[in-house]
Amino acid sequence: MAPLAVTVKGQVTLKRDLLQHLGIKPGERIDFEKLPGGELRLRAARPTGTIDNFLGLLAGKTKKVATIEEMNKAAAAGWAGEE
Repeated sequence: MAPLAVTVKGQVTLKRDLLQHLGIKPGERIDFEKLPGGELRLRAARPTGTIDNFLGLLAGKTKKVATIEEMNKAAAAGWAGEE
């Protein structure tokens, strides 16, 4: 991998392929962790959600009402990696 240049302001621009590898889109944030030996670990900063943000997320998106059994089946399929 080619080294990156540091600007006078101390900024570094990450190449598109690195951002894609991390799953980072424009406007999103990156977390850095200082490691021994002058190394850094970086990863995409994932916002922590709350149940309040989740509730009502799909309100008005569909007219179908799911039964508890259908929701349980969908949840089990999701945990199993099925679609």
